[in-house]
Amino acid sequence: MQETMAERTVDRSHMQVSDEVAIQISKMNKWYGTFHVLRDIDLTVNQGERIVIAGPSGSGKSTLIRCINRLEEHQTGQIIVDGTELTSDLKNIDKVRSEVGMVFQHFNLFPHLTILENLTLAPIWVRKTPRKEAEEVAMHYLEKVKIPEQAHKFPGMLSGGQQQRVAIARSLCMKPRIMLFDEPTSALDPEMIKEVLDTMIELAEEGMTMICVTHEMGFAQAVANRVIFMDQGQIVEQNNPHDFFNNPQSDRTKLFLSQILGH
Repeated sequence: MQETMAERTVDRSHMQVSDEVAIQISKMNKWYGTFHVLRDIDLTVNQGERIVIAGPSGSGKSTLIRCINRLEEHQTGQIIVDGTELTSDLKNIDKVRSEVGMVFQHFNLFPHLTILENLTLAPIWVRKTPRKEAEEVAMHYLEKVKIPEQAHKFPGMLSGGQQQRVAIARSLCMKPRIMLFDEPTSALDPEMIKEVLDTMIELAEEGMTMICVTHEMGFAQAVANRVIFMDQGQIVEQNNPHDFFNNPQSDRTKLFLSQILGH
């Protein structure tokens, strides 16, 4: 799996990174009670950039990206997404969430709604999109993730890989400028992982700003502009994929790579 992904020729011709800043995080800290889960995080993400966040379990990776759309609340420091600062101001939170799509480890689809209904729910209720238009957009994205024939089925009738592709299409229906992926393949059987990663690669090729927490290092090598390694709530190292994998600077990064890549 990993070799085929790493060897895949990705069309980078459209994958331009803009000078425009999409996300700016400065001196951000978060605690759960007395546990200091994120420590002095500084991170700038430009429009069109594709970042993979790697690191051992419990290093704060998922918490970091959940702070970017305020699913988790940071205590100190600053997070600015698309020019809007995330504070306790609900208007700002809604504004950021309307620009930021998120795909979780578990698909979070409504089991009692059809695939089409799952995709049109937020555009109709949140964006006030007319139903006919919302359904046209939904079908466009179901075609994009290559499962338009599943539109009238229920989630339980689909494989895990298909459900995750539905979850990606659902996020795209809100026309986000930024996509966050929180270990999107970790709940899938190995044979289903490739179809989800292929969908994500196509998104990357179209220039979507993406931050992805994943253990799929082949995907990182194929798609990322930058790989960030986190450990114990801190960003330990970040670099382009070639240098990150071939010339890691930190002992902690070297140990992690030796464990995950087996060399």
